[in-house]
Amino acid sequence: MKLEEKSMFAAADYLRHLETQSNLSPATIRAYRADLERFLEFFKNQCEILEKPWELDSLDKYAVRDYLAFLTVEGYARSSIARNLAAIKGFARYLCQRGLCRADFSSRLQAPKKGQPIPQTLSMAEIHKLLGDDAPGSSAALQMRNRAIFEVLYGCGLRVGELVGLNLGDWDRANEYLLVLGKGRKERIVPLGEYAVNRLELYCEKSRPKLLAAGEKALFVNARGRRLTARGIQYILEQYVLYFQIQKNISPHTFRHTFATHLLDNGADLRSVQELLGHESLATTQIYTKVSQSRLKSVYNKAHPRA
Repeated sequence: MKLEEKSMFAAADYLRHLETQSNLSPATIRAYRADLERFLEFFKNQCEILEKPWELDSLDKYAVRDYLAFLTVEGYARSSIARNLAAIKGFARYLCQRGLCRADFSSRLQAPKKGQPIPQTLSMAEIHKLLGDDAPGSSAALQMRNRAIFEVLYGCGLRVGELVGLNLGDWDRANEYLLVLGKGRKERIVPLGEYAVNRLELYCEKSRPKLLAAGEKALFVNARGRRLTARGIQYILEQYVLYFQIQKNISPHTFRHTFATHLLDNGADLRSVQELLGHESLATTQIYTKVSQSRLKSVYNKAHPRA
C-alpha cells in the first residue's frame, strides 16, 4: 500500500471510529474529515520539500506546529485552528493506540485561545415584529407555520438542527414539552410556553395538514410537504428580516442567544439555562452572562448622571 493510501486509510478508519464511538455531531465529524485531509496534504508537501520519507511514524510536534502556523498565515479564525488541532490530537491518540506511530506527537500542543465575542441578540421590539401577525407575502398556511417556527426557536432556545429534526411525535401535547435530540444524539426535555403551544396547535390543526406529504413524520414541513432543512429556515428568516428592515445580521441561532439572555435578564439561574440549552459545560452557558452585564453597563451609562 502506498504511503498516501495508508495515511488516508488510517484517517478514514479514525473517522469511522468517531461515528460509532463518540458523541460528536455529524457536522463536527465532517469538519474533522476536511481538517485531517488538509493536514495530511500539508505534511506530504512538507516532506517532499525537505526530501524526507512521508510516513505516519514521522509525524511529530514540529509538523503540527508548522501546520498551525500555516493556518494562521492563511487567515483561519482561531476557532477553526483550535478545531483543526482537536482533530489532529484525536487522530494522534488513535494512531498510538493502534501502534501506527511511536509516540503521541500532539499531546503537549496547546490550541490558541478562542475569542468569545458577545452573542448578538434581538430586542423585544424585534421579537414582537418577527413573532407577530404581520408577515411577508406567502400563503396563510406558510405564514402560520413560520410563526410557529419562530415561537419555538425563541420559546425553547433550540438549535436549528434540533428544530428541523423534530417529528410530530416529539411534541407531548398533554404535558406541553418537546423531546429534543441534541448534540451527540443526547435527548433532553424542553418545556413549551403558552405562546409557543398556541402557535403549534394552530399550525398543526390548520396548516400542517394542508402542506403534509404522504408518510412524512416531520413536525415542520416545507411547501412540498417534506421536512424543512436548516437552510430553508435560514431563507425564511432572511425574508422576514428584510421585510421588517431589521438592521442586524440574524440567523436562526440568534433566537437561541436571545432565549438564553432573556432568561438570565429575568432572574433564571445559570444551571437551569444550561440544562434548557443542552450545554455539557457550564462555561459555554456563562458567555450569556456577559450579554446581561453588557446591557446593565449600557443602561447605567445612559441613566446615571455621573456615569
